[in-house]
Amino acid sequence: MFGKGFQRKYALSDQGVKNARTGTFWTVIVNLVVMGGMGILYVMMRGFLATLTDGAPLPRALPIVILVLAFLLLSFITHLQQYKATYGLVYGEVKKTRISLAEHLRRLPLGYFGKRDLADLTETIMGDVNRLEHVWSHCLGYLYGSYISTAIIAVMLFAYNWKLALACLWGVPVAFVLLFGSRKMAKRHSEITKAAGVRVSDGIQETLENIREIRATNQEARFLNELNEKIDYHEHTMLRGELSTGIFVNAASVIMRLGVATTILIGTKLILSGQIDFLVLFMFLLVITRVYAPFDQALALIAEMFVSQVSASRLMEIYDAKTAEGSERFEPAGHDIVFENVGFAYDEKQVLRGVSFTAKEGEVTALVGPSGSGKSTCARLAARLWDIDKGSIQVGGVDIASVDPETLLTDYSMVFQDVVLFDDTVMENIRLGKRGATDEEVLAAAKAANCDEFVEKLPQGYATPIGENGAKLSGGERQRISIARALLKDAPIVLLDEATASLDVENETKVQGALSRLLSGKTVLVIAHRMRTVEAADKIVVLSDGKVAEAGSPAELLSNEDSMFRRMTRLQTDSAGWSL
Repeated sequence: MFGKGFQRKYALSDQGVKNARTGTFWTVIVNLVVMGGMGILYVMMRGFLATLTDGAPLPRALPIVILVLAFLLLSFITHLQQYKATYGLVYGEVKKTRISLAEHLRRLPLGYFGKRDLADLTETIMGDVNRLEHVWSHCLGYLYGSYISTAIIAVMLFAYNWKLALACLWGVPVAFVLLFGSRKMAKRHSEITKAAGVRVSDGIQETLENIREIRATNQEARFLNELNEKIDYHEHTMLRGELSTGIFVNAASVIMRLGVATTILIGTKLILSGQIDFLVLFMFLLVITRVYAPFDQALALIAEMFVSQVSASRLMEIYDAKTAEGSERFEPAGHDIVFENVGFAYDEKQVLRGVSFTAKEGEVTALVGPSGSGKSTCARLAARLWDIDKGSIQVGGVDIASVDPETLLTDYSMVFQDVVLFDDTVMENIRLGKRGATDEEVLAAAKAANCDEFVEKLPQGYATPIGENGAKLSGGERQRISIARALLKDAPIVLLDEATASLDVENETKVQGALSRLLSGKTVLVIAHRMRTVEAADKIVVLSDGKVAEAGSPAELLSNEDSMFRRMTRLQTDSAGWSL
């Protein structure tokens, strides 16, 4: 019952399966204890009826009081244990699940996130886990416990009087067959509703991220209308799914309740024929209330569990994604970066084809070429942010595919074109480059990256919060913080992808000067579109159509009349004279 299939169906950890077993056990005990209370009531009624009809003495009060108190105490203890097993344990497990999910996401290659809709991923982490939390705590133990306890009670009832037992319980399997028959439809509606919800999240995120462009182009009405349509469709799918599920749940409940009528009819017939007395019928009617009570809720729980399986499958898709693994030891002989016949594709789009070059330690190696030639991809592959499809990349003679990405990245500092900042102060955003860095170290790196100029104008200086992703700063200011972060880390390998693209000429010159002084002796890989940015590089690798078109020093490539680098430099020089 609680095997691997069950575990995957509800996205449970090993501990979660144990919790489900524990919750099921205590639910069975609670249901049987409550049923025992019905037995006590039956015995009491039998004694009082004997007094009224046969003149027997009244049952002694003390044993009854003791029995009732013992029942109440036992009921309290078992209900308390059931609560701890079905709620207390599960809520602790949900915390572990969220941490486990975050840890797994942390170890996934960046290529995974490039293929996934981030709004969809956020919905899985937040919405789907919340939905499964309710299933784990309210449904699994309660429902499976009801199955087992009802089976035990059914055996006892059939042993006592099979005719009345059949009259009581025939509706239960029929109701569940009806509900299980609607499972596929419920899952389909859930998938449609989930997709509609993701579209709403996408629409809201897109509108907020592009609000300036929307206003600048007077597109507010169009975007709001599209968003309203997505919300209306989401609401429609939710109503349709809940209505269809509700119809089956209520139909199953009505069918199950018909067992009361059949019990009364069959019981009356048996009384008239002298086969049973009234108290037996009374006992069976009491039993029905306890059999139907958990299943009334169970029917709704089953419908919720059908829907939750969609959430569980989405969660398991994340867990099934292959993480980037490797050794936690990284002891390279130097820090030369060597690409050997590297091939890489985004899905079906081939980006690199047999790329081979070496970025030597102590030198600046520049990757240049047309847009889409694979320059930024090479930088990301060099840091194992993605894994290559073919060939090898080595650092100091060590294949980076054999090294854990987090261990590998301790030797890298990176400044990419797309700067990522956090809603914190300037000081703390720079300090991310080196855990535990002193304020003096942070300020030195900030000064080297020419951050002082704009930070002095901020209300609280380096203690000024900069907003989500640095929303309160300009593009050039954000990029200088990113450069300061990389300088603070002071790693032996530095990757710069258009690191000075958003700086004006004056600041670009200052930052380049700082980089030249502070990056001495390191392995530096620079990606740039502007040829003047890399004119002082030790080596230039020109990429075209995912291949190495040529490589050499700037002087060597410029002296070759057929060189692509020379042609690109000439075109940029000519374009510099263009004016309105």
